[in-house]
Amino acid sequence: MSNDNEVLEDKEKRNDLKVKEQRKEERKEGEPTPAFKGASWAALLVGVASYLIGLFNATMQLNEKGFYFAVLVFGLYSAISLQKAVRDKDEGIPVTNIYYGLSWFALIASIALMAIGLYNAGSIILSEKGFFSMAFVLSLFAAITVQKNIRDTQRAREKA
Repeated sequence: MSNDNEVLEDKEKRNDLKVKEQRKEERKEGEPTPAFKGASWAALLVGVASYLIGLFNATMQLNEKGFYFAVLVFGLYSAISLQKAVRDKDEGIPVTNIYYGLSWFALIASIALMAIGLYNAGSIILSEKGFFSMAFVLSLFAAITVQKNIRDTQRAREKA
C-alpha cells in the first residue's frame, strides 16, 4: 500500500515538473512572469484608483482637487519617461542629455509639488496626507514596473 502511495507521489512530482518546464518554454527568455505582470498592473490600478477615490471624497475645493490630479498625472508621466530614458541609456540607445535631464527634473518636480502641496494643505488632516502620499508613491512605482514589464516582454519576443 505504501509503495502505491510513493508511486503516485512520484507521478505527481513528475507531472508538476513537466508543467513547470512547459510554462518556462512558453515564456520567452527575459520575459517577466504572468504573476509579476499581474501584480504590477494590480498595484498600478489600486494606487491610481485609491488616489482618485480619495480625491473625489476629499473635502477640499475643486481647484485643490485639480492640482492634486495634475500632480498625479505629471508624476506618472515623468516616472515612465525617466525609466525609459535610463533604460535606453543603459542599452546604448541614444538619449539626449536635455531629455535625460528634463526627465529627472520632471520627476523631482512632481514629488516636490506633492510634498509641498500636502505640507501646506490646511484643509486635510494628517492621515489623509499620509494616504495621498502612499497612493502617489505606489502609483509611481507601479507605473515604472508596468512600463518595464511591457518593454521586457517586447524585447523577449523580438529575440525569439
